Amino acid sequence: MEIIGIILLVISAIMFFTRRNQQQKLFSIKRARSVTAAELTDMAGAIADEIGGGNWRDYVKLWGQITTDEPLQSEHQQAPCVYYVSTVTREYEEKNEEGKLVRKTEQVSRHRQFTKFWLKDDTGSIVVNPDGAAIDTVEIMNELREERSGATLGYRYQESVLPVGKEVLVLGAVSDATGKVVIGQPTQTDHKYLISLKDEEHLAIATSRSAQNMGIAMFVMLGLGAVLLIWGLVF
Repeated sequence: MEIIGIILLVISAIMFFTRRNQQQKLFSIKRARSVTAAELTDMAGAIADEIGGGNWRDYVKLWGQITTDEPLQSEHQQAPCVYYVSTVTREYEEKNEEGKLVRKTEQVSRHRQFTKFWLKDDTGSIVVNPDGAAIDTVEIMNELREERSGATLGYRYQESVLPVGKEVLVLGAVSDATGKVVIGQPTQTDHKYLISLKDEEHLAIATSRSAQNMGIAMFVMLGLGAVLLIWGLVF
């Protein structure tokens, strides 16, 4: 009993940190200042006139469409995008301790690539550097290609992209440090950097619900784990 109790306590600890991450994400969504591309450009110019360029920093959020003159081509599907993750996974059969064949997988390759892009809204465009962001993607491929050889059953090809033309919410730090106005990764660890397919309202609702559900599950695991641990030690 005590072993099961310890396992449940470890799970509750993992849930605690996951819940805290969701709470920080929700805090970031609410804290970031809602702006337009034109407001950022105008503000950068005004501050540069006042104190010189390269000194401006702010934590912002804005909704717009992904545009670029030089899109990436995803590895498997050659889809135009600004970010992609492509994987190949081997699926095979192996006997377990009871001598029964069980299906297993192992990753053969994983490639990830991104490029800067323009985020365009009704007022203008702003450059986004997605390096370091938590990026929502669209799955465009999930295909098992049978290739039986020995224990191998085949190879699964999967690919997810952030497509050109997609509307996204960008939550990050705007700066003119490079001489251009760019949204990138915040320096503060409690400020999340997100590129989301959800708008602000739906992202906040989903994040809040996730944090609440994780909190409930955490307390259930904590209570049950403590009871089983004490039971095992006493009896």
